[in-house]
Amino acid sequence: MRVIVISDMHGNCVALDAVLAEIKQETADQIICLGDALQGGPQPVEVLQRLQAWQIPVVMGNADAWLLSGEETGKEQIPAERLGQLETVRQWTLAQLSEADRAYIAGFRPTIEIPLGANRSLLCFHGSPASFDDLIFPYTPEEAFRGYLGAFSSSILTGGHTHLQQLRRIDDSFFFNPGSIGVVYNHNQPDGPTIHLDGWAEYAVLTVTGQRIGLEFKRTPIDVAALIRAYRESGRPYAEKAIAEYGRGKQ
Repeated sequence: MRVIVISDMHGNCVALDAVLAEIKQETADQIICLGDALQGGPQPVEVLQRLQAWQIPVVMGNADAWLLSGEETGKEQIPAERLGQLETVRQWTLAQLSEADRAYIAGFRPTIEIPLGANRSLLCFHGSPASFDDLIFPYTPEEAFRGYLGAFSSSILTGGHTHLQQLRRIDDSFFFNPGSIGVVYNHNQPDGPTIHLDGWAEYAVLTVTGQRIGLEFKRTPIDVAALIRAYRESGRPYAEKAIAEYGRGKQ
């Protein structure tokens, strides 16, 4: 069984297309998306169309739920100015989507379990099986980590949300995060007005053959110039601010 795990496109179809082009060259039994598919980037409709065309099941992410409801459920305190900008982008994103599109997003599931054979399964979620807002990092204390995942350690576990590729053992199984397709960045950047985003997309490939298990983290270059054009042609609010995060705003 070979499962390709993607997550956190955030409306970046340039990056998603780069990964799908690579996936076409691979043999896969299943592709699964761990959520946060549409909100944020310049191409929400295009991302939705790719998910539907490829028949990719999608887990409900916090940004997906927020897109539909506008209700902030996370614990992070967001400054009022930034929250206002996020809401403006949210309203723009909603305006691009039809009622059928919104119904499709509302159908994303909290968790998805994929049978792997040999009495194994892959449990897929966004933050944790209990909440799409939960944050799991490599440095999350073991007690908290087990609190999030300990009850599910009979499965292989995969979640997104943090935009950080990682692998962490739990009992005789493990948890992994495939990273982000659409918003990849170094988490150890100095504080500043603009975060620097990387020019690649990330995903993971899980292979299970009998008792043998393999996990491969992937990094695929994206066409940053094409993404910048997409921002400028989309009409998305605050496009130049988003472009500046790639350090190539003059292109």
